[in-house]
Formats: sequence, structure tokens, C-alpha cells
Amino acid sequence: MLQSLSDRLAAYAAIAADLGVDAVALVPGPNFTRAVEHVFMSHERPFMLVVPAAGAPAALVPNLELRSWDLVGFDGAVFDWRDQDGYDATFAALMKHLSIRSVAVEGQVMRVFAHHAMLKAQPDLQIIDAEREISGLRMIKTPGDVAALQDAIAISERALARTLESVRIGQTEKEIEQTLIQALFAEGAEDKSFHPIVAAGDGSARPHAKARADYDVKAGDALLLDFGARKHGFCADITRTVFLDHATDEAQDVYDTVLRANLKGFEVTRAGVTAHQIDDAVIGVLEASSFADRIRTKTGHGLGREVHEAPYIMRGNHMVLPAGTVYTNEPGLYEIDNFGVRIEDDVLITDDGCTSLTQFPKDLTVLKC
Repeated sequence: MLQSLSDRLAAYAAIAADLGVDAVALVPGPNFTRAVEHVFMSHERPFMLVVPAAGAPAALVPNLELRSWDLVGFDGAVFDWRDQDGYDATFAALMKHLSIRSVAVEGQVMRVFAHHAMLKAQPDLQIIDAEREISGLRMIKTPGDVAALQDAIAISERALARTLESVRIGQTEKEIEQTLIQALFAEGAEDKSFHPIVAAGDGSARPHAKARADYDVKAGDALLLDFGARKHGFCADITRTVFLDHATDEAQDVYDTVLRANLKGFEVTRAGVTAHQIDDAVIGVLEASSFADRIRTKTGHGLGREVHEAPYIMRGNHMVLPAGTVYTNEPGLYEIDNFGVRIEDDVLITDDGCTSLTQFPKDLTVLKC
């Protein structure tokens, strides 16, 4: 059953009550979008939704956004302002209306000028960072969220197939990157989840490499592609590493090690496991290999409206992961000045185990190009 706007906002009111503050304030970004189910830009104009622990919510809305805000179906008080008038008086009116003394905000999203505007309107206002609690509401995906992720992933996988079919020895990384981006949009992406990583040869040993216009891919190269489509506001994040023309014995051994680590992640994942336990199992496979000195990254991160969100799959994070959590299982091995291998799947945690939302083959692939 779909949640109503009032039901969604009630979850933020509950956070305020649990934290012992008077309200939660949201600004445009993934949490705001989750709350109102409409996307609004984050720009120079402050835009804020305040949900009290008790009582009706209120919003501060740039006047030029009012007609778009009408689509939300919001029935609380709305305070609008125009560029030529500035927003100070409107913040003062909002704070007077709410009559609150403390508010929880998104520490990784709220910008300093909005923070200052609240304090200017009410100097004794206590503002606390509740990023973990507010963003935590997005961690458990609804069936609709999962369906959106599946659409984004399916688009990404079709784009990857088209791209790999077109790869030829002598192309530059930049040319392959452009083919991939064009394929994403041709297959129905609304946007990219992030700028793709397309890296070959020694570039593949840099986990966040940028495609080079002056590197021609060569026979024997590892070619790593890390990318994703955005669809319905949700992000895919997939990595596959293939080899061009042939794979050396070393390349095959490294690839096999990374694949075994990836599969170990699926083996240990289930509702109730901690992020620490998953990472410990996955990285443990890499550490037990002869390539342990090539470990440079953790296992992965949460995935949803943002390409990186909670939970972070790493040792030391003892957060218990419930059913409905989606994370990336992306072990890798990287030797600087040689090559790197990463295999990344998007994983949905279920009550009795997990499901791979990614279906693209991950057996060692050699492109005859």
C-alpha cells in the first residue's frame, strides 16, 4: 500500500520526538524528495520543509516554486518569498509560526547559508545534526524503490552490453566512455548516477580513474567500467572488468580471487548481519590470497536515491542490516602501474538471504576485438 504524504511526514515527526527536539528540517535533496515525492532543485534560493514532533508542518518556498509546490498536496502553512525582497523576513515569519526551540537537520545536505538564516531569525534556536537518523529512513527500500532500482539496473546492463560489443583495440578510454554514456541514454536513462569510470591498462589500477583521451586500449589490457543509470530518481551502480584480446595467467588469477570475494559477500548476506561481518568475510578472501597487498577499498556502500548512502559496508561498522537494505558488493584488487580488477553487484537483503539485482554475467570475459 502506498504511503500518503502525511504518513511519510509522520516518520520525520517521530525522529524529532525520538531525538528530543521540536522539529526536523529538510532541504532539497534525497530526503526531501523521499518526503514529498517531487524533485526540487538545490540552488541559491533557500527552500525548507519543517516537520514538528507535534503539530502541523510548515514550508518556506521560493515564490517561483509555488505552482510546482502545489503538486505536492501539502496542506500546512506555506511562507513564500521573492528574490527582490530577500528571505530574512520570511524565515522570521516561519520561526514565529512554528514556535520551536530546537531542530534536527541533515548535516551533509543543509548549506551554511540556510543554517545561518534560521539562526538570524531565531538566535536561541538549537540546531543539531541528525544526518544518520534522517537518511536512515531511506535505508529500507519499499517495493516501489526496488522496482525503480531494477529499472535503472536493467538500463545499465543493456548499455553495458552495447558498449562491450563496440570496443576495439586502438580506441581511447574517452571514446569508450562516450559510447557508454550514449548507450545509457539510448536505453532510457533519465541521467547518469555519476560520471562513469572507464579505465584500461594501468588506469584500471586507480579505483576512481578518469577516462583518458590519450590512452589507446591495447591487447591484454584489463578494461574496467564502473557506471550506472538513474531512473525514477534511483541510481544503479555496476562494475565489470573484462580483458581485451587475451588475459594473462596473472590476470586470470586476480580475477578469480576478486570473483570469489564477491561470491562470499552473497554467501554471508542476510537480514540481521552487520556491515562489519560482510566486509570482514569479503576482504578476508582477498587477504588470504597472494594478492593481499593490492587491497585498497572496502566492500561497498548503500545504494538508492544517492549512489553512495548508508550503510557503508566496512569493518568497524556494526550496524545491523535489515531486510530491504540495498548495498553494493564490489571487492577489487589494484596494483599501481599494472592493472586492477573490480566486480560490483547491487544486492537486496531479504529475510532469508539476499538477491542480486544485477544480472550481467561476471565470469571472466575476454573480448575478441
